[in-house]
Order: sequence, then C-alpha cells, then structure tokens
Amino acid sequence: MKIIVIGSGFSGLAAATSLADKGHEVIILEKNSVAGGRARVFYEQGFTFDMGPSWYWMPDVFDNYFATFGKKTSDYYNLVRLDPSYSVILEGNETIYLPAGVEKLGDLFESMEVGSRAKFQEFMRQAKYKYDVGINNFVWKPSRSISEFLSIKLLYDVTRLDVFQSFSSHIRKFFKDEKILKIMEFPILFLGATPENTPAMYSLMNYAEMEMGTWYPMGGMHEIVKGMVSLAEEKGVKILLNKDVQKIEVQDDKVSKVITNDGEFTADVVVASADYHHVEDKLLGEKYRNYDEKYWDKRVMAPSSLLFYLGVNKRIEKLKHHNLFFDEDFKVHAHEIYTEPKWPSKPLFYASAPSKTDDSIAPEGCENLFLLIPVAPDLEDTDEIREKYYHIIMERLEKYCGENIRDSVIYKRSYAHQDFKSDYNAFKGNAYGLANTLMQTALLKPTLKSKKVKNLYYTGQLTVPGPGVPPSLISGLLVAGEVEKEM
Repeated sequence: MKIIVIGSGFSGLAAATSLADKGHEVIILEKNSVAGGRARVFYEQGFTFDMGPSWYWMPDVFDNYFATFGKKTSDYYNLVRLDPSYSVILEGNETIYLPAGVEKLGDLFESMEVGSRAKFQEFMRQAKYKYDVGINNFVWKPSRSISEFLSIKLLYDVTRLDVFQSFSSHIRKFFKDEKILKIMEFPILFLGATPENTPAMYSLMNYAEMEMGTWYPMGGMHEIVKGMVSLAEEKGVKILLNKDVQKIEVQDDKVSKVITNDGEFTADVVVASADYHHVEDKLLGEKYRNYDEKYWDKRVMAPSSLLFYLGVNKRIEKLKHHNLFFDEDFKVHAHEIYTEPKWPSKPLFYASAPSKTDDSIAPEGCENLFLLIPVAPDLEDTDEIREKYYHIIMERLEKYCGENIRDSVIYKRSYAHQDFKSDYNAFKGNAYGLANTLMQTALLKPTLKSKKVKNLYYTGQLTVPGPGVPPSLISGLLVAGEVEKEM
C-alpha cells in the first residue's frame, strides 16, 4: 500500500518505519524544516539546543523499538547513566542529590525517615509489578474495544494495579516525610496531572526512574531522532520536509487526497501523527470528525511550558545535569495549572545543564542551559510575560548558585504557548498532550482510528497510550499494527 504519515515526531517515525518494514510505500509529510516534532534541535553560536524532551527514561522501550528492526540503540547513539540522577532544591536552597541505584536510594530515604528503607523496597516491588504489567501489557492495547480488557488474567492484574486509588493516597501508605513525598511524586508531573488525580498505577514511573535509571544520549536527545530517521530511511521511508498539510479530502468515506502548501498526495492509508484536534478541526470536513468542540473543551490537558534556551559564557559549578527547583509550594503552583488556570504566582521550575555531561553541545568553558516552567495551557502569552518570568526564575537560580548568571548570557531564546501552536498546531498550546487521569485512560482516550473515514488513523500524545516519548513510540507501533491488520 501507499501510506502517508502526517508529522515526523516519535509516533510518526515509529509508525512509518514499522509500515515500511512490512513492505509498504511510506511518505512522511513534515511541516517544519527539521524532523523530530517536539524533539527538534537548533544550533546557535556553537551551542546545540534540544528543543523539547530532556529526560531519557524507560531505556527498555527504546531498546525494544530498535530491536524490532534488528538494531541496537548503540548503532545510533551512545548512552551514559547520570549519577546523581538529578538534584532537588527545596526551601532554603536545601539540596538533595538522588543517587543512581535503588540501594543508595534506600540508604538516602532511611537517613531522612527511619524505617523507610524497608517501605521503599516494598513500594518498588509493587511498582515493578505495575511496570511489568502496565508497559508490557496494558499500553500495547489499541483500546478500541472493551473486549481487549476482558481476559481473566487482565482483570486480575487490574485489581493489583491500583487503578482506582490515587497516587497521592498510595504513596502516603509508605512514607510520611514531606521531602521523600516530593521526590516520589515528582515523576507524576510528566503525566500531566496532580498526584491526587493520577491513578496509583503510575508508580510504575518511579520504577522506571529509580530502578532503570536516568540516562543521556551523548550529543543530545535529538540523537534519538537522528537514529530513528536513519532507520526509517534505511527501510525506504521518504521524509519530505517543509510540507504543511492544509487539507484532507474525503470521497466515499475514504481519504482521496492530502493537500499541502507544496503539492498534493494520494494514498491508500493516512496516519495522522500531527495534533489530533488540529487534524479534526482544520484538515477534515466537519462531518468526518470523531469529536466535536464540546468534547475537546472538556478534555483535561497536561500543562504547557514556558521554556528558555540559554547560552552562558562561563561554567556554573553548583548545577547538575538535571535540577528541580521545588523551593516554592507545589500545591499552589498545581492549583494555578489545573484548578484555577493562570500564570503562577511562585513557580516551580526545572533547570537542565546537559553541558555538565556533554562537552560537545557548548563552546569550551561555556554552559548550555534549558529552563522550564510548567504552566496551564491556553494562557495569554506575550513577550512581557515571558520576560517577567525569566527574571523571577533567574533570580532564584542565581541565589542558589551564588553567582550572577544573567550578565553572562550570550544567547537567549524563549518558547511558550504561541510557539507550540505555530510549530505543532498544539491544541491550546499544550506541551504534553492529555493528562493521564483515570477518566482519560485507555478506552477513554481519543480513539486511534477514525470512526467515519475508513483509511484514516491517528497516533501520538493525544491518543493511546498517552504523553511522553516512550508512549509515543509505542503509539506509532500500535497504529502500524492496526493498519496492517485491517487494511
């Protein structure tokens, strides 16, 4: 078959590569000048800036992806494990360094709360089960029918996955120390909801982070994209850049034509790896949409982000590769994201200094900084607001590091809602897709197959299994399997 994939993010590349590997003719249409979706890269003044994902977790998902095609991750990039995995900055600039390895983590927790080593071991034992079942079973369900979940084994697993218990209540069965609770709840932020509204099943994220480790691909996260592009092209995928899809024409309930800013394309099957809402709202006729605007407006979105890419002409000794500033009240910031959306009064933020690990991404003697503030989607986004928050977090960063940094910034670029909309057609300017709440899990997510267009499929962070790089990879493989099975 001739197949068109719209978008070259992780899900699009995975779907295209899998379908090409099965013998189909596959073309990717990418609106931007670089492949990779949110994991694009840019270069300025000798600095290499990853634009999006900066955490490499769940290495087994990447290993399994490349192994599907007879390859290894090491064929395309070199991984190093970070130790410490990251640092957590608390009130008063108290810093906790999270060591690599569960034995050292157990020692750390025991020093913070007597008896917590044994409780941590039990927590991790349960989390391992959830990871094994969740990642190796549940997330590989295309979630198109309740029958997928009706096996006795799966029903038994559900009872042990704590699907109906919140992560917040679950973790408090094991620990009382507020610092440990902050550390353990941190990975939940990547799922786009508060611990109170996230199923306890997602303690699997703690297992992924603490047992499997925090890694970094030398050269930057875009090295993963480069590897995936190389593999896709090896399988025969054609990746056409600067092809902005403007309309999907439908005849007799099938896609007949995909129209871009630079030519028209016909195909037997279309896989949309672009923003799901954008495809439905802007590219399809109204009668062919799976969901109306009321549906989308009721979705709970994961946060957007205000990002700063900084090139600094000196080294900053105090920072580690990953630094989490939890020096303000998380509950207040979460309220201002999820309950009463507005720009945060006292934002938490994340600072990444990958040049601590990788000399190749910054000129000698310089530091490459990536700063991120999680914020509510669909907020007013102006240069004045961005600049205000730049100085808010830089003041705290400088106080923590004990030195002036702003005067040494030789390159600066910001990125927020308007950029997510412009570059990725992101619904409400979101950065991470749908929040992983109980009511937006599995069958309750937007379906990966069009209900009205026979040869149109969806993949990516707004459908199953959900947001994040590993789930997006899985999403691409899932949809490729559905295409192969049905078409």
